[in-house]
Amino acid sequence: MRRDNYMLDDEKDVEEQNDRAFSLVADFEGSEEQLFDIKIELDGDLPLLPLRNLMLYPGVFLPITVGRRSSLTVVKEAEKDKSIIAVFCQKEVQMEQPLKLPDLHPVGVIAKVVKVLQMPDHTTTAILQGIKRTELLEVTQSHPYLKGEVRLLNDEIPPKSDKEYTALVESCKDLTVRYIKASEKIHQDSIFAIKNINNPMFLINFICTNLPFRIEEKMELIRMDSLRTRTFRLLEILDREVQLLELKANIQMRARGDIDQQQREYFLQQQIKNIQEELGGNTQRKEIEELRAKGKKMLWPREIAKAFEKELARLDRTHMQSPDYSTQLNYIQTLLGLPWGVYTEDNLNLTQAEKTLNKDHYGLEKVKERILEHLAVLKLKNDMKSPIICLHGPPGVGKTSLGRSIASALKRKYIRMSLGGVHDEAEIRGHRKTYIGAMPGRIIKSLIKAGSSNPVFILDEIDKLGSDHKGDPSSALLEVLDPEQNNTFHDNFLDVDYDLSKVMFIATANNLNRIPAPLLDRMEMIEISGYITEEKVEIAHHHLVPKTLEANGLKKAGIKIPKNTLRAIVESYTRESGVREMEKKIGKILRKCARQYATDGFLEKSDIKPADLYKFLGAPEYSHDKYQGNEYAGVVTGLAWTAVGGEILFVETSLSRGKGGKLTLTGNLGDVMKESAMLALEYIKAHAFVLELDEEIFENWNIHVHVPEGAIPKDGPSAGITMATSLASALTQRKVKANLAMTGEITLRGKVLAVGGIKEKILAAKRAGIKEIVLSAENKKNIDEIEAMYLKGLEFHYVNKIKEVFAIALTKEKVADAIDLTGKKAGKNKE
Repeated sequence: MRRDNYMLDDEKDVEEQNDRAFSLVADFEGSEEQLFDIKIELDGDLPLLPLRNLMLYPGVFLPITVGRRSSLTVVKEAEKDKSIIAVFCQKEVQMEQPLKLPDLHPVGVIAKVVKVLQMPDHTTTAILQGIKRTELLEVTQSHPYLKGEVRLLNDEIPPKSDKEYTALVESCKDLTVRYIKASEKIHQDSIFAIKNINNPMFLINFICTNLPFRIEEKMELIRMDSLRTRTFRLLEILDREVQLLELKANIQMRARGDIDQQQREYFLQQQIKNIQEELGGNTQRKEIEELRAKGKKMLWPREIAKAFEKELARLDRTHMQSPDYSTQLNYIQTLLGLPWGVYTEDNLNLTQAEKTLNKDHYGLEKVKERILEHLAVLKLKNDMKSPIICLHGPPGVGKTSLGRSIASALKRKYIRMSLGGVHDEAEIRGHRKTYIGAMPGRIIKSLIKAGSSNPVFILDEIDKLGSDHKGDPSSALLEVLDPEQNNTFHDNFLDVDYDLSKVMFIATANNLNRIPAPLLDRMEMIEISGYITEEKVEIAHHHLVPKTLEANGLKKAGIKIPKNTLRAIVESYTRESGVREMEKKIGKILRKCARQYATDGFLEKSDIKPADLYKFLGAPEYSHDKYQGNEYAGVVTGLAWTAVGGEILFVETSLSRGKGGKLTLTGNLGDVMKESAMLALEYIKAHAFVLELDEEIFENWNIHVHVPEGAIPKDGPSAGITMATSLASALTQRKVKANLAMTGEITLRGKVLAVGGIKEKILAAKRAGIKEIVLSAENKKNIDEIEAMYLKGLEFHYVNKIKEVFAIALTKEKVADAIDLTGKKAGKNKE
């Protein structure tokens, strides 16, 4: 019988001891009454044998393993002299040598040593037989072994005629048999020994000695003088133990299917492990040593090295078949994969860097200048935090490709991370490693991929970030893009700080209104506006055509697309800010050429002229407005900015008789543009004397202002002076100066304010044949920034007030068929 946590004299848990006890009962040849029919005469003090977690009862045989020297002396002398000893249980199991009365339980048993055996494992086993209960009164000797004064205790035995007691004993026997059957730790042959015990006192004492109850309960039972009371208490204990054991067996039976499967898998895994060890040694140990060797080569900070060793020790303690092993191994491999202290050397040759930037991109001077400034400071200081730049502008202008060019110029590694549609904070910061399937954020994974701690990191489409119940990734980026914080960037998976201060972050965006203000505040904004026609032609000539020729296998075919053909493609087949559509059109032309070259082996035309575009691309898809003359009163040419470049627009004003005071606005105008028309009319009404107008005109004539192409929405304040001039021309019937265009915002006081998009507007005017442009004096600074080649052939008039606009724009000549707004037809005349 196995007795968990019940140690014998030498503190060893020996399962076979109880089985020997059952065997001794089975092998006993005398009657059970003889076990109690032993005369005892106490003559002085008796040797004491202390036991750990065991108690011997009268009449019962008990084999014990003896380990203490003093105990060996006691049992050997008692066997030799055939003398009796007193056996008591010590109170503290861990006490090596009890010496005093309080160290022992006061009630024990008088016993004799039946036999002392030397076992094959060099231990000594003594077989004891309990004789009679006794009480320890005093410890009289402690060396060389314990001796003490004891007195005998008598048992109150019920008579054989007591049927209730007989029933109690039978119940104990039945429960003991049930206990043995339910227990996997007691040999089933023990049931035979129990059933063959007929003496009630011996049965009760035998069960009390050998079944694994708590020692406190055993001591409680042996202190009871009444055998009836002892039997009843034993019945309660047995009933409890049987119920617990059967409940445990029931639970184990229900779980056995799952456990058996798990055990099967475990044993198979163990067999695989053993085979692997036979073939190549301990796989786990080798893996951990390899990881430790890699860790010693890393250039990480001291606190990271400590964290690595701690996590490696945890991995060493984890079994390879445990689910936690792969999680822990993944974490350590991530730590080792990061480029701690690894930096690429920057190219500090400013001239060479500038050449690289110019080679890859045409224009974009502000961005190139900022990168060269950073290199200059880095060259002088040798160490500085990288700038955090946001390039914003319309699609297709080269924001993303510029990042690759910057990396090439600096000779740094290049990383691009698209943020479009990202709505989970964990994409940036990662998951905590305790989760199943946890992984670091995309920032850390990208650095592992780059293998460098100072790459050029493109955060593409930062304005397309989303947010939901999983968190707000734009808030997580606040730490990444803050130069004061990103030197201790904390990824949830790593759970240690990582330095991002040397990373050059370049964000790209189309719409700044969708970026949170705190995030905008952390970035240096650089606007990349749409390309003008001349820039698109240069980009196509230097970059797109060579790239597309190579992509279509025509690099050696001798095909040429001259600049005038490229201009025709831009103006007639594309309408965009960037050059993506243009690249597609060039690709379409070259694919048709490639088909002919592959089929016939030669090309009909190697030099593609503008007239050939109809054959390759079909009919022109777009057209630009041209200047339409000044033959009509109230028609004025304005300048507009669009996302795909500048355009000219016409503002038309007509008058019709009516009750007067009615202003009609058409042409799909926005609120701001409508307000500009109202401002212009109110100004003219208030300053009618400037134009020598009769105030009755406004009472007798209705005014209608229209801007053509009504399907296209139009808005903005820059048509203010155009509308004012159109109204003035219609009300005075005077011609507008030929080949003149204008742009500018007006106020109710008649001031002309600056507007944006000047470069695009000027190029649109030049393309339409305009010779003179009127604009606010505040816009002169914008004109000064434009290259002289784009201004050639244009004359600029800078104004501060609407009166100056009227003086420049309105001629003294009236239009043909001018209307006399007093009611008479004026005809042709000059004033």
